[in-house]
Amino acid sequence: MRRTGHTAAVLGAAAMLFTVATPSAGAAAPPPRIDLRVLVVDDGGPATAAIAAELDGAGTPYTSVDLSRDDRPVIDAAFLSDTVGGRPRAKYQAVVLPNDNPFGTGSAEMTALVAYEKTFAIPQVDAYTYARPEVGLDQPANGGYSGSLDGARAEVTAAGKAGPFGYLEGAVPFEDNAPTVSESYAHAAKPAPGADFTTYVDVPLPGSAGRGSLVGEYRHDGRRELVVTFVYNRHQQQFRLLARGIVGWLTQDVRIGASRNYFAVHVDDVFAADDRWDSQLNCTPGDVDCPPGQGEADSIRMTADDARYATQWSRSQDFTLDMVFNGGGSELYKEENAGSDPLAQQLAADKSAYRWVNHTYNHPFLGCVQDVSAVPWSCAKNPDGSTRYVSRTEIAGQIRDNRQWAERTGLPLVNAELVTGEHSGLKVLPQQPDDNPNLGPALADNGVTSLASDNSRDREQRKVGPALTVPRHPMNIFYNAGRTADQIDEYNWIYSRSADGGSGICETAANSTCLPEPLDPATGYADYVVPLESRIALGHVLSNDPRPHFIHQSNLAEDRIAYPVLDRVLNEYAALYADSAPLVNLRQRDIGAELRDRATWNTAVKAGRVTAYRIGDTVTVQAPSGARVPATMPAGTRQNLLLGTEAFGTPYAGTVSGWVAAGLLQDRVSLTLPTGPAAATARADKSEPVRRTAPLMPLPPGVRTRVPYGVTG
Repeated sequence: MRRTGHTAAVLGAAAMLFTVATPSAGAAAPPPRIDLRVLVVDDGGPATAAIAAELDGAGTPYTSVDLSRDDRPVIDAAFLSDTVGGRPRAKYQAVVLPNDNPFGTGSAEMTALVAYEKTFAIPQVDAYTYARPEVGLDQPANGGYSGSLDGARAEVTAAGKAGPFGYLEGAVPFEDNAPTVSESYAHAAKPAPGADFTTYVDVPLPGSAGRGSLVGEYRHDGRRELVVTFVYNRHQQQFRLLARGIVGWLTQDVRIGASRNYFAVHVDDVFAADDRWDSQLNCTPGDVDCPPGQGEADSIRMTADDARYATQWSRSQDFTLDMVFNGGGSELYKEENAGSDPLAQQLAADKSAYRWVNHTYNHPFLGCVQDVSAVPWSCAKNPDGSTRYVSRTEIAGQIRDNRQWAERTGLPLVNAELVTGEHSGLKVLPQQPDDNPNLGPALADNGVTSLASDNSRDREQRKVGPALTVPRHPMNIFYNAGRTADQIDEYNWIYSRSADGGSGICETAANSTCLPEPLDPATGYADYVVPLESRIALGHVLSNDPRPHFIHQSNLAEDRIAYPVLDRVLNEYAALYADSAPLVNLRQRDIGAELRDRATWNTAVKAGRVTAYRIGDTVTVQAPSGARVPATMPAGTRQNLLLGTEAFGTPYAGTVSGWVAAGLLQDRVSLTLPTGPAAATARADKSEPVRRTAPLMPLPPGVRTRVPYGVTG
């Protein structure tokens, strides 16, 4: 877990906390109350906004002061601290500034902040500042560098690995997504002579064997600053890699809020067959995008060999796929093939390698009754002009019949989970602006409480009857493509200008961008689609986003075009992160619970109904009834109960974190931070890979450990 150096610095700062405010000789001052809230001073720049977004995503309370507003509060002593019950109170545990002094030389506000940070040992992050002696660095002109870092490879130093960035393997690659655009400007410099400066992330300096700091800690005048000298935004991979460490340093690993890296992949239409794209008609015969009677349907379906490959792949990557299945597809195949379905037999034999999710028996559209006499389709109407919907009986039967087929086949199901075909039943614009009113009652008939939705159309979790939706990210690997040639032909049709032989849709669609030129059929998939789709998916992974991604069984058949994208996501993640920060691979129901708890918590935080503070080694959190608290704490933290204590959280990235609620007959959460010899042992340097040491506590269900298949941790 590589926290020894960082923890020592934290404990040293904590010791300062409890000794600096002594009112008189011989009288011990009470330890101050430190509110677990971050002060973000915002100048409108992307770096400050990125850190605020990281706090938002984790559920960490913060107060933002917008420097551009005339009615903003003045940052003075009263704004920063006061006294509660005779005890000094620091209203903020940490400060984020857009640079080391956004108020200007001689500012009374900066003077107040400096005094506050000294008095309460409050750390400060300079979100993006120029390298110079005032922040502990030499001028870039003295052997350093100022300029673009597009495509550069920065590294976490030994001090960074022992400190706030120990969850990384070491490399911090900078993106270079547009060769004609400068994406990352930086000032890389060596520590100034005599400065107490520790570099955490550095980069080679051009023209020399030296390295220059990009992120480092500057200690001076009784204060600690984290100095960041490259500009970034919330979406760039280099920030996403470092964000956890920046916030960890900022909060001294004692904070409300938690984040992890999630990745789940649903494979839809398993046992069914998907219609193939027709490169001549530029539509999919058998589906609603082709006029009736045009072309002949040509189906794509996995084989038993494809199933064996999927199992081997899953084991080699130590990654569990969610098989979203239609049992009726297998029965139809049997009818057409002498009563035998080798695919179903193989997948049933390997059933424990996957999670299984009900996708209805034979994948009908469960929203309005579709009128497909023209393209695009429309909703059929009743005689009175109202929309004709698929009935409650039909929806409930599709759910029930598929569940019963799974029971007969021996597939393990969580009956609460459902993915309808094409997310049908839920609203779909422009044809069906409302949910099918029969959907909710049919879900209730079958005890469904977790319902998948399409994140591109319906991003927010919402309630449908008894169920909460789980938005899923669609991957741009087409359902009607089993071969690379199919994928590229359709991709070019959608994303090329009409002058280049494409549909021209990209020229008018608000959310689309045209290709500079059509992709090469031979190289376009590997050279363009795979890097793009894996980068998008990895971006979700690194953004504390638990929403699953979805592809289709056709993408695991024929050319098996999904695997290069999935391999790239998993392999790049493994190269970037240490074993202490494994991917978390949750099933649909658990993802829904995570999203639900986040929504409840964020509502409470935004309403000002959360109070959290630290006094000495005790953290106290008061929140509304029913709101579970996300928290991240040092290893060895315990929750105080009415009778005794219990361990808090599960290990992740060198800390322990998780959701916690007040104990029986308690109205608040109370945690005790580790102290003394036992805590020192728990904080010992875990520089060896996790698989070679016993974990402090079991990892939570669904965590991908990257231990080779067949080897126990």
